[in-house]
Amino acid sequence: MTGRAVAVVTRDPKLYGELALTLRDRHIPVLSLFPGEPIPSRVKVVVTSPEECDQVRHRRVIPAYPGDRAALLAAIEDAYHEGPRGGILVGIDPGPRPGFAVVRSDGTCLVQGVIESPEAVVRLYRSLRYFFAEPLLLFRVGNGDAIRRDRILNALLSNHVPVEMVNERRTTPPGRRQSDLLAAVAIAATPGRRVSHQEPLRITRGDVAHLQSLSRRHSNGRYTISRRLARTVLAGEISLAEALDLTASRQARGDEPHPPGLRRASRGTPPNPETGRPSAS
Repeated sequence: MTGRAVAVVTRDPKLYGELALTLRDRHIPVLSLFPGEPIPSRVKVVVTSPEECDQVRHRRVIPAYPGDRAALLAAIEDAYHEGPRGGILVGIDPGPRPGFAVVRSDGTCLVQGVIESPEAVVRLYRSLRYFFAEPLLLFRVGNGDAIRRDRILNALLSNHVPVEMVNERRTTPPGRRQSDLLAAVAIAATPGRRVSHQEPLRITRGDVAHLQSLSRRHSNGRYTISRRLARTVLAGEISLAEALDLTASRQARGDEPHPPGLRRASRGTPPNPETGRPSAS
């Protein structure tokens, strides 16, 4: 592990604390130094603030730009490798929280994880762009989960990111279902079809019905979001949690009907247990 030692060189205690925690979570030994102090030979990579870079003398200095720390970790892992790098491939496995993997062209996985939403892939791209020249970056997106796949593709294309769509059947061994992270690594390593223009989202009645079913499950049967709200969630405009909050508020105001069996009885009349409607007086 000593060959992987990283020195965090900064006078900023907040930055040091954040970086040290990030690196130790990856089981990377961390050495704390101030700018100008000698750097031991066992240190292979130095991380510092962009403002302090000029004060550090080392052959591998990485500025800790703001943004997704996964990109910084990818840059650190990449710095351990000698010789030419080639391209950087980013595999994305579509889903509510897409899995991602950042992989060198020689097959080395630098970092992997999940992003919070399909549109958040743009934040990952912008962070990677700090450390890897844009001509080297290529995103590959699996073709599963069509709606979220298209949201990811559209988000990347709107930022002029080179992107390919990969047939996921070619990345999964027969009879096996890979985890999102393993799938993302396989997607990154598999050439796909170049995508050059955005596509409108194709939201089907089945997609809407499935999300309405999920809304009942997430609310323990209390609420079913409307078809209009379901389409809004599927388009990425709001989250399912926000749609459920809206539905709950509307029902509390009486602006939206309650699910069967939960309708309010008028004038305090108790409901008939068989029909769920107010009992006849």
